Amino acid sequence: MARNAHPEVTERRILEAARDLFMEQGYEKTSIQNIVDRLGNLSKGAIYHHFKSKEAILDRLNSADWDYSQGERDHIMGRDDLNGLQKLRALFTVAINNEEHRKLNEAGLPFLDDPTTLASNLNFWATELPKHWLPIIEEGMRDGSIPTEYQQEAAELISLLANYWLLTRFYPANRAQLHHRIQCLATMLSAINIPVFDDELIDQTCDFYAQFDKQDPHD
Repeated sequence: MARNAHPEVTERRILEAARDLFMEQGYEKTSIQNIVDRLGNLSKGAIYHHFKSKEAILDRLNSADWDYSQGERDHIMGRDDLNGLQKLRALFTVAINNEEHRKLNEAGLPFLDDPTTLASNLNFWATELPKHWLPIIEEGMRDGSIPTEYQQEAAELISLLANYWLLTRFYPANRAQLHHRIQCLATMLSAINIPVFDDELIDQTCDFYAQFDKQDPHD
């Protein structure tokens, strides 16, 4: 068998096909055979040569999604027409209006039922993800739009609550309850002088989280 001279091209095609299928029909309903059928000219063996499992494909897509989020953060930070608070609001808006980002997160939710995976994610949310938010909060402190004394705590609060407490998989809630919970987060942030959530952003955030799996993970 001839050796693939451009494995990165094959990997990209696999990732793109899998991403489209995850978006169209969901992660759980997508099989490796579905990906083979979508590609048309690759075997299951060829896919397993590049990715050991469907979960490995999802991991790579999530890694690319994180890189995209970092790029968006850097782009927003580079704007000179916004102050720090406006940039923070813009970063929230980008995240909750990205349908691919939401569906990739939704695809990964079942894995959080595994205690080891959940612990790993909690560690990331507590230690690494705050670094995503902190530079913008600190910029707002410098320009006076975010006069807080709790920049590190705020970055941790956003990272942990938005990725755990607002997920109805862990804290089941109907839409009204979810809206109230987001208002609570907005109130907490405003109390430490980070009034990032206005009514429109609260509604948009509620729309974002309301689309996630609403089933109790213990059912």
